[in-house]
Amino acid sequence: MTSLALDSPAAVAIAEEASVSALLRCCVREIAGPRGQVGYEEPYVLLRVAGTRLRARTHGGLALRFEGRPEWLENDSWQPLSADLLVRLVEAELGESDGEGEGEGEGEGNDEFGAQVAASRDALATLISARREVPPPADPWLASEQALVFGHPFHPSPKARGGEGWLRYAPEAHASFPLRLLGVRDDVLAEAGDTGALDELGQAPSGYSLLPAHPWQLELLAADLAAPLADGRLVDLGDSSRTAVPTSSVRTVYEPLIDRCLKFSLDVRITNCVRKNSWYELAGAVELSRRLEPVFLDLAAAFPGTRWLPEPGYRSAELGTRLLEGLGVIVRMSPWSVCRPGVTPLLSGALAAGRQGAGAVAGDVPAPCRPADPAPGGAPTMAGWPVADPVRWWRAYVERVAPPVLDAYLCHGVVLEPHLQNVLIGVDAEGLPVEAVFRDLEGTKLVAGRHDLSGLPGRVAEALTYDAASGWNRVVYCLMVNHLVEIAASLAGTGSTRELWAVAGEVLAGYAASRGWPRPLSDLLSGAPLPAKANLSVRWARSADRSAGYVTVANPLATA
Repeated sequence: MTSLALDSPAAVAIAEEASVSALLRCCVREIAGPRGQVGYEEPYVLLRVAGTRLRARTHGGLALRFEGRPEWLENDSWQPLSADLLVRLVEAELGESDGEGEGEGEGEGNDEFGAQVAASRDALATLISARREVPPPADPWLASEQALVFGHPFHPSPKARGGEGWLRYAPEAHASFPLRLLGVRDDVLAEAGDTGALDELGQAPSGYSLLPAHPWQLELLAADLAAPLADGRLVDLGDSSRTAVPTSSVRTVYEPLIDRCLKFSLDVRITNCVRKNSWYELAGAVELSRRLEPVFLDLAAAFPGTRWLPEPGYRSAELGTRLLEGLGVIVRMSPWSVCRPGVTPLLSGALAAGRQGAGAVAGDVPAPCRPADPAPGGAPTMAGWPVADPVRWWRAYVERVAPPVLDAYLCHGVVLEPHLQNVLIGVDAEGLPVEAVFRDLEGTKLVAGRHDLSGLPGRVAEALTYDAASGWNRVVYCLMVNHLVEIAASLAGTGSTRELWAVAGEVLAGYAASRGWPRPLSDLLSGAPLPAKANLSVRWARSADRSAGYVTVANPLATA
């Protein structure tokens, strides 16, 4: 794939617009909202940041979908708002040292912040240009994985990426590439669980085991690999015979030869996190897969259509911590292997994406990321799937996703992380949601005190657990704020989401009644404020993503 210069005016304009929108949403949620500096005058949301008045036409309720260019008030005249100006306002607001700030990191400067926002904007422009040069995958699931061009709608730098040469491996640019195959001498092989599928990728020499590697990963580890490659502890076996396809997480690829997803360790920062497989996460994935098997059997029996993607094994090389983690690959089942025949898995994030930038030229917006054209007969469509009855579609969607997530927490002490990139929706031939597939055990946790972890190493047990309050906040944020709010906004378009939330309330109330109205669900259904992850604050404070706090936002169930 050719690296494209940022010389497409349309791509640059869309990237600028999307960057302004993402950062402005963060300002509404994390800066102006908690300070009482947000108001609504139909059709505008109005706010103040660093004393400057801002406004944007909005719809979609809590999702804050913007139409037209956001503006700022200059000398009693509304002017288009640029990303650079908004960054300066955020820096002025959060950098004040008056001691009155409420968020973590306020009162302290951050000389990296503006560059991160600019880098994200530039990366987005490159991705928009690059994806036009390569057709999307024919597989509808993989096409949905590669549709998240704009990234997290409430993140200040949703496409910020560390390292060099990332475009060759970017799912948003419709990348595909062969994996590199290594042989690991058996006396330094590190593995656990079921890794047999990896042996089908090629032929390792006698006394060695096959270890696939992401080519970007090998570039980043070149200096560390020189010695073990020279003395024979590792051997380079060349490229795989087939191309792998990166999924939405960038470092996880689908390998069609073995029908598995492989989660690699890149050790570069992508949005909030440095993406690597720490040694305790390698061990934890296998341990969780073992423990979750009976849990998901129970969930599937109680809520038909519930699926999950186990991570039954990992393989690496015992060559010191850096290479153990850097070469570690986690084997994950593929969605095609768990969905029943006739069901097509689609990434929930692709269904929710919509046009997060406002005023973009329609032809320049990637097709999976904008509302589809009407289907024959005038029925509205969503991501190319007919939605003849949006309310029926939504009820089916909520029924598939919400009850198993809540039951996992309340009845099994398991914290699933059902954000938009961790859930696949299986649709039938009519486009109706009939299955929900949950994945990525890195974010899945066990509620402390409800599981016996005494036999595990301390660091593994620590990484596998949340306390009860933290676990509930994570579940409610991911399920309600990150997920259902965004799906509802996309389904409603520019219309009201009120009817959709009334239906969601009915589904959740039915589940609550079946479980005796547990207190957390009663509070949720009564309209208690929701926790929303503070991505801007954690980036400003330069903290680890796990330490991210929450701000409270309105509960859409309260007005349904």
